[in-house]
This record gives sequence, C-alpha cells and structure tokens, in this order.
Amino acid sequence: MVQSHVGEFAALLTAFFWTITALAFESASIRVGSLSVNILRLVFAFIFLGIFTWIRLGSPIPLDAPPSAWFWLSLSGLIGFVFGDLFLFKSYTIISSRISMLVMTLVPPIAALAGWIILGETLTLLNFLGMALTFTGISLAIFSRKTKQDKFKLNHPLKGLLFAFGGAVGQALGLVISKLGMGTYDAFASTQIRIIAGIFGFGIIVSFFRKWDRVGKAIKNKEGMRGIWIGSFFGPFLGVSFSLFAVQHAKAGVASTIMAIVPVLIIAPAALFFHQKVTVKEVIGAIISVAGVFLFFI
Repeated sequence: MVQSHVGEFAALLTAFFWTITALAFESASIRVGSLSVNILRLVFAFIFLGIFTWIRLGSPIPLDAPPSAWFWLSLSGLIGFVFGDLFLFKSYTIISSRISMLVMTLVPPIAALAGWIILGETLTLLNFLGMALTFTGISLAIFSRKTKQDKFKLNHPLKGLLFAFGGAVGQALGLVISKLGMGTYDAFASTQIRIIAGIFGFGIIVSFFRKWDRVGKAIKNKEGMRGIWIGSFFGPFLGVSFSLFAVQHAKAGVASTIMAIVPVLIIAPAALFFHQKVTVKEVIGAIISVAGVFLFFI
C-alpha cells in the first residue's frame, strides 16, 4: 500500500516541509531582506543537495543529465526560483507567509491552465468550478465589508497580494516546465539543476542592483541566518525535491491538491510563534480555497 501511494505520501510531506519553510523565510526576510534570503537559501540548498547526490549518485553535480533536461529544468529554475520566489518572498514581508500561502492555492489551477496550453492537457467544467471555489475562498479571506452599504475593501495591502500572485504564477509555470524537462530523471538531481539556474539568475540581479553589501550583512545576522538555514533545508532541498518526486510518482493534480493544504497547516504555528491574529473568515477562506483545489482535480 505504501509503495502504491509513494507519490501521495511525498506530496503530504512536501506540505509539511513548505509550512516550516514559509515561516522560516518570513522571519529571515523581515530581518535581512527578501533578496538576500533568496540567493543565500539557494546556495545553502545547493550545498545540501550536492552532499546528498554525491552520496546517493556518486557525483555532487548532475553531469549525467541530458542536454534537454538541463535546458528545461534551468528554464524552470529561472521562472520558479527567480521570478516566482522573488515576488513570493517580498510578499512575506508585507502580508505575512500565512496570507501569501493562501494566495498560493492558485498554483494548482494556474498549473493546470499552463498544462493545458503547454502540455495539451484537458480541462473540464468541474475544473473551472474548482477554480471559482478557490477564488471564492481567497476572496473571503482578503476582503471585508462592515455594512451592506459599504463597498468591499481589502484586509491586506494590494501590493503584497500582487506579489503573492506573481509568486503563484512563477511557481505554477516552473512546476509544469520542470515536469516537461524531468521525465524519468532523478528528482533531487533535477532540483539541483533548477537551483544552479536560480543562483545564476539571482547573482545577476544582485550584481545589477549592487546589493552584495546587503548579502554580506545578512550573513552576519545570526537570527536571519538561522531562518535561512532552516528554510533552505526544508524548502529548496527537501520540499522542492519531494514535490518533484510527488509529481513524478503521482498524478500532477492529486499531488498538487495535497501540497496545497499549506494554508490550513500554517494557521496554528503562525498564530503560536508569530502571534498573528487569525480571523474566523480567514480560516474558513483557507479551507474553502483548499476545497476548491480538491474539486479542481477530482
């Protein structure tokens, strides 16, 4: 039974890993800035993966990957890690990782739309109903209205919500393209290729904006570095690798649905460790949005 559902179990572990990651990176981003966190966590994740693949595959760098895998996985890394996470991490500092993860429930629907366009996958009426339900759950959590005469207003800054949406688009496209490039190749080695591309991309950004001094200051910040180390281990190393493994061994829709429960898992630790005020509407919205993801893929 365990063997037949290995992809689903990997997806469930991914959800727990990403919950820890989101909280760790939110803490680090507030202390040292999202750009510094982004490049440092990829460097640390590369070290983790290099040691792991060296022990497991006999090489610290996936030199045995075919050229097509290098191309598509590198493109996936640039889109997912650089474009997507640059926006996502910035949203952490504005609306918190808890609300950002709620917006990230849009990843499976966006990934399905991308799969329809890029991979030729089909979409049904039920799929669109699931998407509508996900939007409803998110809207319930981010909008409020005191009286019937009042117009709806956002409970969180629009800028932060747009950053989170950009993160969802980047991660969704990165996931679809990584599936296209990975095929049957090792998931951990595939993640390493994506990370190499991500480090290269962020290296260009940091150099262009001349922010290496901030990265240097971030390294000296003990609290910030602790969050980066924890997030790097559970995120780019374990989380992303297990997510690729899950997509590789289970239906993409099923895996995406299980991984999308992060907004529900993150509520309790966000309130406990970050003392964030969680409203009933936000809890209900998170549950509805995850239910929408489930409906989208049944």
